Amino acid sequence: MGLELKTLQAFLDHSFDQVIDVRSPAEFAEDHVPGAINLPVLDDAERAEVGTIYKQQSPFKARKLGAALVFRNAAAHIEETLSVNEGGWRPLVYCWRGGQRSGSFTWMLREIGWPAEIVQGGYRSYRRLVTHYLYEGALPFKLVQLGGHTGTAKTEVLLRARKLGAQVLDLEDLAQHRGSLLGARAGGQPSQKMFETRLVQALAHLSPDKPVLVEAESSKIGVLNLPPALWGAMKAAPWIELSAAVQARSRYLSQAYSDVLADSVALKERLQPLRFHRGHDLVDRWEALIQAGEKQALCQSLATDHYDPAYDKCMKAFAPQVLSKIELAELNDSEMDIAAERVAQVLSEIEM
Repeated sequence: MGLELKTLQAFLDHSFDQVIDVRSPAEFAEDHVPGAINLPVLDDAERAEVGTIYKQQSPFKARKLGAALVFRNAAAHIEETLSVNEGGWRPLVYCWRGGQRSGSFTWMLREIGWPAEIVQGGYRSYRRLVTHYLYEGALPFKLVQLGGHTGTAKTEVLLRARKLGAQVLDLEDLAQHRGSLLGARAGGQPSQKMFETRLVQALAHLSPDKPVLVEAESSKIGVLNLPPALWGAMKAAPWIELSAAVQARSRYLSQAYSDVLADSVALKERLQPLRFHRGHDLVDRWEALIQAGEKQALCQSLATDHYDPAYDKCMKAFAPQVLSKIELAELNDSEMDIAAERVAQVLSEIEM
């Protein structure tokens, strides 16, 4: 039957020495149980080949080939990756649904003498728990959003507040994106499922007895959607709002987005979708500023002509309760430290 893990916490706090995901590398890359290593008993090409034979020729022929491949690959893992483990080593093994792949590998490990266990229901059982937590329930946390126009150093202040002891949920780090039109990071974003795994891991380390500070975002960060439980909690959350003069913001943006601003060709491509929303004349002006190397002027126009109107419209629609407004005269280290101290103070005064 295998080991039944009925809660997300059980997956996160297991007592095994190692969690082994025996699915193919592509399956593992999309998402996996936190902390698992990938020891595929069928690689991507082999899995596709077995599946094709199963559908187009015969299930028996597919199972015969699959068995040969599974045991050959499992033997290689035992000779290489697992060879350093002693007799008392306790692995927990899973595949897609706790079937043949994990069953075969677990049998082999047990025959050697390792007390291996198999996850009942496999990855699907884990994914059902993630979906239930993020899509079907309500989070047990009191969120506070850190808002402000683009360029008010919200992410930097958020991270500084965490160093002062504030509970923080850093969504942009989890999503590998800076949360704006120009916010893409090198390496791209994780899959939606992997983002949600990262999210439940982060939430598992938070206490419901203290407020959780989260940067104000839309319902999407890059291409990733915020799950309903999180988005619902964010919409109901009070705000702490940062503000700064547009000149200071444009200086900050030109430094914070220096990597994006350095690639003029890619930058122009990213701005093309705004022709529909902001008009050709404005996008043409942005392209002229890019061509002239006027990075700070470009950032100021992007702020005042694109980001600020969108932010103001959002604030009018949501009309959040604003707990505190914090003005930054300059967006330097000293001012951001002061802002973080004030944010931490406001959070400490919230009644739970």
